[in-house]
Amino acid sequence: MSKEFSFPNSGTCSKQTNFVLNDDHTIASMEVIGGCNGNLKGICRLVKGMKAEDVIDRMEGTLCGFRNTSCPDQIAKNLKKALAEMD
Repeated sequence: MSKEFSFPNSGTCSKQTNFVLNDDHTIASMEVIGGCNGNLKGICRLVKGMKAEDVIDRMEGTLCGFRNTSCPDQIAKNLKKALAEMD
């Protein structure tokens, strides 16, 4: 089984993260709305098939310029929210 999630992003140029998580916490698909289109498409391709926990470990705390967050950090935060809902 898998479950679809959609969360708003905060503090970034991107507005929203949509993704599907499988029961084993692997990412089936991901899409980020807004932001740096090519970079975010690349990130979404890279994380497909990875465990959400591994993506969180790698991306959480990444900053963008003067901001206290980034698109990768928002992806990590949204994956954490999804895992909490799955448990």
